[in-house]
Amino acid sequence: MSEQFSHRPVLLDECIEGLNIRPDGVYVDGTLGRAGHSAEIVQRLTTGHLYCIDRDQAALDAAEEKLAPWREKVTLIHGNFNDLDELLAGAGTPPADGMLFDFGVSSPQLDDPSRGFSYMHDAPLDMRMDQTQPLTARTVVNEWPQEELRRILYQYGEERYASAIAGAIVRARGQAPIETTLQLVEVIRSAMPAQALREKQHPAKRTFQAVRIAVNDELTAAERVISQAVPRLAPEGRLCIITFHSLEDRIVKTGYAALAKGCTCPPDFPVCVCGKKPAIRLVNRKPILPGETELEENPRSRSAKLRIAEKVRV
Repeated sequence: MSEQFSHRPVLLDECIEGLNIRPDGVYVDGTLGRAGHSAEIVQRLTTGHLYCIDRDQAALDAAEEKLAPWREKVTLIHGNFNDLDELLAGAGTPPADGMLFDFGVSSPQLDDPSRGFSYMHDAPLDMRMDQTQPLTARTVVNEWPQEELRRILYQYGEERYASAIAGAIVRARGQAPIETTLQLVEVIRSAMPAQALREKQHPAKRTFQAVRIAVNDELTAAERVISQAVPRLAPEGRLCIITFHSLEDRIVKTGYAALAKGCTCPPDFPVCVCGKKPAIRLVNRKPILPGETELEENPRSRSAKLRIAEKVRV
């Protein structure tokens, strides 16, 4: 196996168990990435089929090699899982017995300095998961209004120095455009107090997360995927979602709860008049977290959580 595929996929065993894979089933990996999860799913299929989606064409190209032994059982789809319903309809996908979504940035994207995701390497400000889309991190940093920058830093990065950093960015770009990742890092450092710079976490981590989320519209995708995925599940089909930060996890938790609740009548109604039934049941009441061994093998999984739901048989 080549080095680029040597890492262990996040929560791999838990995802495989959560999907409850049937050899003749239909499965969707909505975030293909390095194809680690996909390879484990497809090798458990006999007459079943796996549909793999990714917005990054480089991931799809690499999967041709990774999934070559099972290629006849795999359909590769270029697109954003934000458009899940349209993508699966276009592929003629039957009701799925399981779907998996990993909301994290894939390791190849982080490890490739040229993609501009990392605050540890100098590269053009990019951060696009789909390199065909027009919006880049350079546009966000150099053209978005100061208040909008402050908002995304605070909301998407939960950055307590959002106002100061947004102001520093606007002042810096007024002198010359901010072109690279390390230029942005220096601007961020200049806006933060000394005690913040001494913290264990890299001072640019929250800002880079915020800009990346904005560039790729990640939270909108997280909100849409549950409402689109559940109707496309077969009865008792499983939906597994991996999140990496509190914003995503809150969206998934809230979305699951709404679909599992059913009746929306006011609490003082003596009987239900809305007729709404639960669409899913929660398989894990608390999110599954990575174990110690996995943290050693893949440190990036430290913040990962897995939530599993099952479509209710009507």
